[in-house]
Amino acid sequence: MAPRIQSRTMADPPAAARLGALLVAAALLAGAPGAGFAGAQPIKLLAFGDSLVHGYGLTAGDSFPAQLQSALRARGYPVEVINAGNSGDTTAAGRARLDWALAEEPDLVLVELGGNDGLRGIEPGETYRNLDHILARLAAEGLTVLFTGMRAPRNLGEDYVVEFDAVFPRLAEKYGMAFYPFFLDGVALDPRLNQDDGIHPNAAGVAVVVERIVPVLEPLLRGLLARRGAADG
Repeated sequence: MAPRIQSRTMADPPAAARLGALLVAAALLAGAPGAGFAGAQPIKLLAFGDSLVHGYGLTAGDSFPAQLQSALRARGYPVEVINAGNSGDTTAAGRARLDWALAEEPDLVLVELGGNDGLRGIEPGETYRNLDHILARLAAEGLTVLFTGMRAPRNLGEDYVVEFDAVFPRLAEKYGMAFYPFFLDGVALDPRLNQDDGIHPNAAGVAVVVERIVPVLEPLLRGLLARRGAADG
């Protein structure tokens, strides 16, 4: 697993400059959806997936976890996004390392797995069973989850495509979890948004994924922060 994302810091500016920066930041956050939670203890968001999360072919700052953290913090949410992606993982591999990933003690887990199952033509029933195990474990831990779907390559035949694609909404319904139907929505098959392999998003493609997924995450973050505030109060 890649190390946690940490922002770089510059040397402390003069006091006047610091005050000015704080005033600008406060003005910006005043209109941000998560501004009311400024100063709250950060939420640990575990991005658990394969190369699409890990950042294959990208610099660390352009990866999905890095861009997601930046986008959420810009909207006023105190979030630390942990990169728990591992390139090449199938759902079976993800299942095998789930305990290790949960050692991070996250508050919220984004699950993105299944793409490599489809590319390898793994039987959809196996994909279902592995993801079912992962989601059952997360539910048992009482964790907030955003489950993201994947689609099978269309050259594997209609029967396989129909069965594989149905795995994800079936599981989302079973567990009543927040669901984002297709992780690569708006990015897949667009050469402008993908690397030369046609599979992995480039930095611009990741930005599109982040832009589309943030609105789905926001209610989950607000709920977590509100419950934490009520417990503290």
